[in-house]
Amino acid sequence: MNPLAWIDAFRLAIRAIARNKLRATLTVLGILIGIAAVVAMTALGEGAKAKISEQMRSLGANMIIVFPGANTSSGAKGSAGSVASLTEDDVNAIRHECPSVAAVAPVVGGAGQVVYEDQNYSTRFSGTTLDYFRVRDWKIERGSVWTETDERAGARVCLIGNTVRLNVFGAVDPIDKLMRLNKMPCRVIGILATKGQNSFGQDQDDTVLMPLATFSGRISNKPRHTVDTILASATDEHTTGRAEAQIKALLLQRHHISPDREPDFIVRNVQEVQKSFEAMRSALAALLLGVAAISLLVGGIGVMNIMLVSVAERTREIGIRMAIGAREADILTQFLIEAVVLSLLGGAVGTLAGIGAIVGLAKILEWPMSMSPQALGLALGVSGTIGVVFGFFPARRAARLDPIEALRRE
Repeated sequence: MNPLAWIDAFRLAIRAIARNKLRATLTVLGILIGIAAVVAMTALGEGAKAKISEQMRSLGANMIIVFPGANTSSGAKGSAGSVASLTEDDVNAIRHECPSVAAVAPVVGGAGQVVYEDQNYSTRFSGTTLDYFRVRDWKIERGSVWTETDERAGARVCLIGNTVRLNVFGAVDPIDKLMRLNKMPCRVIGILATKGQNSFGQDQDDTVLMPLATFSGRISNKPRHTVDTILASATDEHTTGRAEAQIKALLLQRHHISPDREPDFIVRNVQEVQKSFEAMRSALAALLLGVAAISLLVGGIGVMNIMLVSVAERTREIGIRMAIGAREADILTQFLIEAVVLSLLGGAVGTLAGIGAIVGLAKILEWPMSMSPQALGLALGVSGTIGVVFGFFPARRAARLDPIEALRRE
């Protein structure tokens, strides 16, 4: 077909759509919902991926976490609730004997009350060492961290998260202020940079950090030199697996765990946790995209149905056009263009609706969500393909009508 014939076919298609505005609107609605769902679900999946990565980074780069596990004795698990202990000696051994570990920090924690003047706030206390800030990659917003001298002496100093600052001090500058941690007076020397929630929904800024000796000697009622968790970071992202293996081997040796016994500790790295979350996210994204694909299929069937109705209603018109010289290709092109225009219109409006949904979801979920150019191209490409695929059968049926039989129709 020459360009003029294409233009003429497009003009006739637009005129036919304009004559049946309600029908065209209902047809477009089916495509609109499907495309909007695809666009929103794609952006939601990417936003979830970005959020997971952000939260994993907030935990610390290349971080490895060691938890105490079930206690074992003579090859059998201990009584219910019996938990093995990790110790400061384990931390020192990891620091000196695991070459792929860049930094390691013990953590001992517990809940407690922060009191300043007439403000009383319940939060989590943690005792740790200076390496904690390297492992967690945690910056200081204001003030400074404690010194090695403070750490050795168990000085009564602490750093607070922004959630604690807002709830306890409000508009007051907390630096160098004295507050009580349970019954212990403690001087605030710094404010931690905001971390936000982690992947488990915990507010990382709702915390008070202090030297390990301070917490163990003055607040904690746990046995001295035991720790709740050991945090370590690998030298880089490529040595995380090697560092994890070295820590496992060392602790098995130190805890006298034979190969046929279950370890009394658990070692996890952030990359493993991220992979688990990614697998769940991918499964959920596939499910949501499947639902959106079904919506598109229903929209495509709607296009085919409307086009078949249109062919039936315009049979006499098709017969007249054929009688005055229109070829099968001309009729086929006209109806195919009509189906594609309806689908593209639905795709364009659906894309705008999807963008609106993305903006709304980003504000509600506080996720970094946006529509990529690839997703835009995919949405319009899918809508155009639907027009071709589901419009072809009605268009072919119109093109193959017998002109004599078509002219007899009323």
